[in-house]
Amino acid sequence: MTYVDGFVTAVPTANRIAFRDHARAAAAVFREHGALSVVECWGDDVPDGEITSFPQAVKSRPDETVCFSWILWPSRDVRNEAMPKIMSDPRMDPTSVPMPFDGKRMIYGSFEVLVDA
Repeated sequence: MTYVDGFVTAVPTANRIAFRDHARAAAAVFREHGALSVVECWGDDVPDGEITSFPQAVKSRPDETVCFSWILWPSRDVRNEAMPKIMSDPRMDPTSVPMPFDGKRMIYGSFEVLVDA
């Protein structure tokens, strides 16, 4: 059964191109290690909420855009086997390839697919 890693983060709006380039490079690494697809979305209509919202979840500032991303894996086992390899890949080292956003405010989780219509 397919498995999904999901992410929400706030990216400085001025870093849109850097974020896209960073995401493309990371996607190649994830695909090399078994990911079926990597999707990165730039916020277009992401309203603030009164109780909760994407912007509140990542403490988005006025000069930032909320981004929503996911990685589709063939299974949890494939994902679990791949992640240590991905995290040790030099192309993913944040000291040499810095993220164009504050990773401390990124939220993420892994999910079993229930419906894929």
